[in-house]
Amino acid sequence: MGTILLKNAHLLATFDEGRQEIAGGGVFVRDHVIDAVGPSGELPDRADRVFDLAGHVVLPGLVNTHHHMFQSLTRAVPAAQDAELFGWLGALYPLWARLTPEMIRVSTLTAMAELLLSGCTTTSDHLYLYPNGCRLDDSIDAAGEIGMRFHACRGSMSVGESKGGLPPDRLVEDERAILADTQRLIETRHDPEPFSMLRIGVAPCSPFTVSPELMRESAALARHHGVRLHTHLAENTSDVAYSREKFGKTPADYARTLEWVGPDVWHAHCVQLDQAGIELFGRTGTGVAHCPSSNMRLASGIAPVRRMLDHGIGVGLGVDGSASNDGGHMLGEARQALLLQRVGFGPAALSARRALELATLGGARVLGRDDIGCLAPGMAADIVAFDLERIGFAGGLHDPLAALLFCAPAQVSLSLVHGRPVVEEGRLCSLDPRPVLERHNRLAADLVRGEA
Repeated sequence: MGTILLKNAHLLATFDEGRQEIAGGGVFVRDHVIDAVGPSGELPDRADRVFDLAGHVVLPGLVNTHHHMFQSLTRAVPAAQDAELFGWLGALYPLWARLTPEMIRVSTLTAMAELLLSGCTTTSDHLYLYPNGCRLDDSIDAAGEIGMRFHACRGSMSVGESKGGLPPDRLVEDERAILADTQRLIETRHDPEPFSMLRIGVAPCSPFTVSPELMRESAALARHHGVRLHTHLAENTSDVAYSREKFGKTPADYARTLEWVGPDVWHAHCVQLDQAGIELFGRTGTGVAHCPSSNMRLASGIAPVRRMLDHGIGVGLGVDGSASNDGGHMLGEARQALLLQRVGFGPAALSARRALELATLGGARVLGRDDIGCLAPGMAADIVAFDLERIGFAGGLHDPLAALLFCAPAQVSLSLVHGRPVVEEGRLCSLDPRPVLERHNRLAADLVRGEA
């Protein structure tokens, strides 16, 4: 892949162990790995490609720890605009039952393009329904096409309305088939090596859509193969009430009894995680994907992120589904995390730098990665740069790193994933988005009209 030199950054924030912030900093990349970081004058002065980043802030690529990319087809659907979680799902399940493999592929390309343009270089996705021949492979192939580092979670639903679950029966799968397909994906698609571009996660959807037996067997399967576990937990008060009524336990205690805690597990949301659950997660190294925009959109509440951090819980950020956020701007999500913690817990609850740390190093740790999330020699060359000369930053250069969040969210100017430029001068260069967006809008219209 050759060498790349990034030089003369107005400010380079490493998020490494020393949390260095280097004025006039730069990065030298060899193949897909960072070779050197420091003041530009101390780096090699020649490379196969050179990017002069004067007037830019440079930082590690952002890491998205929770998403449902297929939902970009059902943004702003009127029937789901003013509902909480269970009502919102009830309005959208009938639409999602018409999803096709092409819709999965195109929605993945669209969602990933949006993430890349917002400064995200690594993303997870939680695909938990598979109607009409859809497969997780449809998402995986799209990720390879656009060039994004991907943690693909094989989600599932097995308990439909007839068995006391929330989803329609036509959207659930047989549990044996779920486990067999999950094993197939791990054995054929998962890459456990350092700098991997694709890893598979095991991800039953939620306590109200799968059985305790599937949760247990999924955990056993994941641990046998050394892959990570992911699900939704304690998203809102209805979620908590369901767990108490159905299982006689809080969501955190339910997870504990199923062996769904530990350093190989991360749970999405945890908005209503109680103090005992926070202490449990802290003791066991269980991670959390915090999704502030979705939590606000669905009126789920304010996740106690400050208390989670104080108890040593690993926290990353997630944009969540594009129908419960209606956007996929990762830098914007970090801004929302900052603002929402302050609304709930005061102005000192979360600083701009700590919020950016959640979006980079925090997300990497939640996904079990020690090769991304900071800029240091030996780390993957996932690097982003934001142009400070845009109007949204005018008057905010007293602290340009904090300005990334205190000012309006910006699009990325340059993005490298695995040492490959995927965004240059603010434009996606790994894929022409215009035909993808045209097709995406047609498919979304067909889906909602019932013509799919």
